[in-house]
Amino acid sequence: KTAKLRSPPLVPFDFERPPMIEGFSPLPRAKDETFKEKFIRKTKENPFVPIGCLGTAGALIYGLRAFHQGRTRQSQLLMRGRILAQGFTVVAIVVGVFATAMKSKQ
Repeated sequence: KTAKLRSPPLVPFDFERPPMIEGFSPLPRAKDETFKEKFIRKTKENPFVPIGCLGTAGALIYGLRAFHQGRTRQSQLLMRGRILAQGFTVVAIVVGVFATAMKSKQ
């Protein structure tokens, strides 16, 4: 008789360990971070992202306030400023990702 090839028995996924993927080795994590610790670390790595977010939110709030008060010219200027702040934030994110990628290659 010919021998039948059997596949290994299926093992249920272990949620305590990350999955093993051939050719991929995950970076070890020193410890789990709280939200505050991660926020501070990320802000130190790229301080321009939170600055851009605050600028965007500030321009939006003051622009809506000016619109509500009937100052349409000021409202329009602040909405344009909001768009510039959003663009600044997106550029800061892209530059940060690019810098992190270049740093990990070295």
